[in-house]
Amino acid sequence: MHSLFKDFSLSAVVAGFIATLISYAGPLVIVFQAAKAAGLPQEVLSSWVWAISIGSGVLGIVLSLRFKVPVVIAWSAPGSALLVGLLPGIGLNEAVGAYLVASAIIVLVGLCGIFDKLIGRLPAAISAAMLAGILFSFGTQLFRSIQDKPLLVGAMFATYLLFKRLWPRYAVLAVLLVGCVLSLGSGEIDRSALVIGLAAPHWITPAFSWHAVFNVALPLVVVALTGQFVPGIAVLRNDGYSTPASPILASSGLASLLLAPFGCHGLNLAAITAAICTGRESHQDPDKRYVAGVMGGVFYLLLGIFGATLVSLFSAFPRELIAALAGLALFAAIGGSLTHAMAVPADREAALITFLVSASGMSLFGLSAAFWGLIFGLAAHAVLSWRRAPVRVGEVAQGRN
Repeated sequence: MHSLFKDFSLSAVVAGFIATLISYAGPLVIVFQAAKAAGLPQEVLSSWVWAISIGSGVLGIVLSLRFKVPVVIAWSAPGSALLVGLLPGIGLNEAVGAYLVASAIIVLVGLCGIFDKLIGRLPAAISAAMLAGILFSFGTQLFRSIQDKPLLVGAMFATYLLFKRLWPRYAVLAVLLVGCVLSLGSGEIDRSALVIGLAAPHWITPAFSWHAVFNVALPLVVVALTGQFVPGIAVLRNDGYSTPASPILASSGLASLLLAPFGCHGLNLAAITAAICTGRESHQDPDKRYVAGVMGGVFYLLLGIFGATLVSLFSAFPRELIAALAGLALFAAIGGSLTHAMAVPADREAALITFLVSASGMSLFGLSAAFWGLIFGLAAHAVLSWRRAPVRVGEVAQGRN
């Protein structure tokens, strides 16, 4: 703790605060969409927010202090997006059982140290295309909401473009502020829904079924490993940190396992917000940037304690504001996934098949589009990348004779 006070800086505190605030301004919105789609009661949603916030905060503080690296932990935004379409068809208890299975698999992957090998065997284009397919509907919902609230959504979209051009780091935060101001000014926020209260954990007894494992657990694992941990480790490596991936992976899985009965769908290494804490803006000295990770965790804890207030605040917003904010917050993730999906010419067709199936919303034999997108994509990749053994020159000559 002595070194923490010695290395303390205002720039690191600001970086940690901004990273946390952006997490709540963007990815948390998708959690609310998933909860609304499933019709979850307020106490369950409040517990869900409490679990992912407290888990992210405690884990971020512990890992940042342990490795002296700005480790930023967050909940899985793509995993939340996946749940928007799946939770309405799966019971809450079965969903929690699937969270436990997914977390256990991630713990095993982390403990075995085979993370890099697993990722190396799964074509990057296929996993990126599946992620893009999962997120696709959020982008289209943004523009569909314009027909209901053209002024509100149009202003949010214009704000996003302006800040992306001038101050890209604060684009999502600016969109949230503009949306709130316009909604307040037009009287579209339901003030009666606002409450000031602390979040309370709510126990959900898990139930297990093969249906939930295939539809929820396996896609959550794939999305977490490829869509969160891979770019998260890349952010750390890009800023010169050689922190081992396995301990972070195993710790995240273990924390998710413990918090799953309270609604936590998965904690993992952050990528987009992590870049705020790992860069020069946090501190000129890379060895002192870990303070930003610690402070980010502290802010997670503070906001998580008031989870009931956050739930009521987002519940009071117009649904078009939530849809627009979620779509704009995921623009970078959608664009990045599509770029990686189409980056390798030889894999483009298999990636396109994966994307189309995942985005279609199809369901076959009770299994979701995300699962079938992965299956169809891998099958297409295997067939299209298979090559016949080359015919030897001597054999050609014999054939001609």
